[in-house]
Amino acid sequence: MINMYFRQYLVVFAINLNCVSFGLGTTWPSPVLVKLANDTESVLGKPLEQDEGSWIVSTCFLTGSFGYVVSSALVDFIGRKQCVILSSVVRMAAALLFLFARDVWMLILGRAINGLSEGLILSVIPVYASEIASKEIRGALGVMLQIFTSIGSVIMLSVGPFISYFNLNLMFTLFTLVTSIPTIFLPDSPNFLYSKGREEEAKKVLIFLRGSEFKANEELKEYSTNRNDEKSSLLTIFRNKMFQKSLGKSGFIIIILYLIGFNCVMTYLQTILDITQTNIRSEVASGIIGAINLLASFSTLMTTDRFGRKPILICTLLGMLVGMVGLGVFFKLTEMGAEVSGFMNYLPLVSLLLIVFCYSGGLGSLLWVVIAELFDDRSRGIGMAATLLIGIVPSFLTLRYFSPLIDILGPAPVFWASAVFCAVLAMFVALRLPETKGKSFAEIQHELGNSSVTNAQTFELTPRIE
Repeated sequence: MINMYFRQYLVVFAINLNCVSFGLGTTWPSPVLVKLANDTESVLGKPLEQDEGSWIVSTCFLTGSFGYVVSSALVDFIGRKQCVILSSVVRMAAALLFLFARDVWMLILGRAINGLSEGLILSVIPVYASEIASKEIRGALGVMLQIFTSIGSVIMLSVGPFISYFNLNLMFTLFTLVTSIPTIFLPDSPNFLYSKGREEEAKKVLIFLRGSEFKANEELKEYSTNRNDEKSSLLTIFRNKMFQKSLGKSGFIIIILYLIGFNCVMTYLQTILDITQTNIRSEVASGIIGAINLLASFSTLMTTDRFGRKPILICTLLGMLVGMVGLGVFFKLTEMGAEVSGFMNYLPLVSLLLIVFCYSGGLGSLLWVVIAELFDDRSRGIGMAATLLIGIVPSFLTLRYFSPLIDILGPAPVFWASAVFCAVLAMFVALRLPETKGKSFAEIQHELGNSSVTNAQTFELTPRIE
């Protein structure tokens, strides 16, 4: 059994190497915006203006919608593996554009292309990982996306501020190239292979992953039962009541996630640390925060299949709430003329560390696991893409107007509003989200109320322990 799990970890490890460059790309604006706003470091010939910076940041999330649409069309057509390879090719194009950019429009175009890549990878890798994993370790393998994304973030936040613009983007380009190579040698998802009538190939992959022909045959029976010989057209899937129910839950989660504004905090991290005017250097603090991000992701890897998704999500959301309130209190007190000394000097950093640790240990790690688990085999790829598509508008609006809102309202009300959304999402998870730990996809569908999956089927489809 250990050998079986090792193979699954190895495959999911290799596919998630792509997330290192994804993490580099998501935190790319944090050091770059500061460089571009500096007279001596800018490659644009002039300091970057605030509005230009807002467009550079937000364009990526706007064009991500196209990536979600593309993935929904391709994930069940060319397969999960080929979609990940496509995302790497697109990201390489963005990295090269950043490397040689000399005008703002080139940076905006590069971010737009990178957004397409991010849309593809976020839609596909959680699906691939959930279909490779046994139910006993599905949570841990799903967390790898956040771990490798955090590794990329740590590298960008700790190295980016101390190297030149050119060297930073050369690093991004090389990581994108190197981390994409192992994907070429991986098998595609057995679920996808089965859906294309390649049953023998799917069986071979399952025997490799599950360690025995018996378990492979049991899982093939589950594929057959879940599909139920129903034509899986796009219209059929969207008309399905269970799909609508799962999409409603996942859509609500993604909307509130972006309204919480964690992406804004990480994107403008070095800028936020600069305006706190504490004695802690923003470059050093951003590297520390990146390391905490990674540590939290590893902690979730060890706990998610032990304690369950819901308790971890609720506790970490409450932790984020406390951190957002702390940031708001700091900025409110400084607005009132309080002296930044003693504990006040460390309050913003402590609050940011709490926010980053709780996000990475909760939503950041488990969100994609839970969303992939809510959909059945026929609709999982489309469900992931549709969920992410729903999040496009709130993600774009929060990133586009985060900086202007802080200028208009002040930082305190903005961070306190984020705390309110943390409380809303914690209540939703507690009351409306099913616990999926240790359950097969058939068992999860039964708990959601899928009448086509009976108790007998869920019992029959649960793999035996040999």
